[in-house]
Amino acid sequence: MCRKDTSQLVCVAEFLAFGGKEQELLAALHSLMEPTHKEAGCLRYELNQGCDDPRRITFVEKWKDRDAFDRHCATSYITNFFDHVRLALVEHFEVKLSWEILP
Repeated sequence: MCRKDTSQLVCVAEFLAFGGKEQELLAALHSLMEPTHKEAGCLRYELNQGCDDPRRITFVEKWKDRDAFDRHCATSYITNFFDHVRLALVEHFEVKLSWEILP
C-alpha cells in the first residue's frame, strides 16, 4: 500500500496568460518568489513556463503544513496579485492541493 505524507502540503498553481501578456505575467509572478522564499514553512516555490505553450505558467510549491500555506495565501503580496494584478493578465487559473506519495 502507498504511504503518503499528510503533514506537508503540495500546491500546483497553474495560470493561463491572456495572449500577449506572458512576459507581464511572468514578471508579476517572479516578483512573488523572493518574499515567499523568506516565509516560514516554505519548502519549495518554483516558477515554470510551458514548453509547448508559453501562456501556461505554473508554480510548484511545497509547504511545511497547511497552516504555512494558509498564512502564505493571506500575505499582502499574494492577495494583491489575486485581487488586482491577476485580473489584467490571467485568462484562467487553477490551484490544486495534494499530499506527496512516498517511495
